[in-house]
Amino acid sequence: MAKRSYRVFQVDAFTRTLFAGNPAGVVLDADDLTDTEMQQIAREIGRGDTAFVLAPSGADHDLRMRFYTPKCEVPFVGHATLAAHFVRAALATPPSRPLRQSSGTGIIEVDAHRKGATTEIGMRMPVPKAVRGLESQELESLLDALGVSHGDLDPRTPCEIYATRNARLLLGLRNAQALRNLRPNLDALARLTPHLGADGYFVFCLAEDQEPRRVESRMFCPAIGVPEDAVSGNAHSMVGALLMRHGLLKAVNGVALLQGAQGQSVGRPGEVTVAVEVRGGEPQKVRISGTAVIVFHTILELPRA
Repeated sequence: MAKRSYRVFQVDAFTRTLFAGNPAGVVLDADDLTDTEMQQIAREIGRGDTAFVLAPSGADHDLRMRFYTPKCEVPFVGHATLAAHFVRAALATPPSRPLRQSSGTGIIEVDAHRKGATTEIGMRMPVPKAVRGLESQELESLLDALGVSHGDLDPRTPCEIYATRNARLLLGLRNAQALRNLRPNLDALARLTPHLGADGYFVFCLAEDQEPRRVESRMFCPAIGVPEDAVSGNAHSMVGALLMRHGLLKAVNGVALLQGAQGQSVGRPGEVTVAVEVRGGEPQKVRISGTAVIVFHTILELPRA
């Protein structure tokens, strides 16, 4: 029987160390895969999210990507985008100009630069929008589900929902110990998702007296099949926007920098760099960057229909 062949990669994103950072699957030249096959492959890979790289469908972009968790398709995944472009750069000379990538949240620019023995991938995207804050009863339900008290909250950073097309709830805690002590009720968080309108819960704390600013974070997305995400690029763009909005990031020469650390709690530490581009005191774009390491690659063969 004739077969279709696909190059499949397992990549650890936002790290230079094997078995750290956020794992992602990458499937190249995936144009003739069906929706069902993409979902089956993502479920079979099973280590986080999978990016499927597709040919462009118009003149306004250079390539397309679709993203699947083991449970469902989602509009955009930052770490899987980084993983896919890292693979492409490893297979060929990185492009001299940013590439325009189309996915479920629109078109973003992705650049690749050699950095010592590795390659840094940057994703430049629109500033996430503040959707709303929480009402008092909503906040109480959230705190109960996370197992934290009002005394654990950082008063400088109100609990707010931010979105591109992915929506995340952002909650700031006073210190790293409160963050590490989290014992969330994942079923309760999943039940809250349709009521709050947020697919994930990004809980963070600010390091004091450090420039550039540093945040340590954890993120829970049980409603889309990810109990705790290791390292999220997309959510870091949102926390960059929140901190700018509340005067907790300072711009120097038109750029405000933020360093993010995530994944320690699941044994997969990773690092994210956030650069918020500012003009006239207002954020214009957010660039998320980091590097990655390829764990392995293989050839997947499927029967022809």
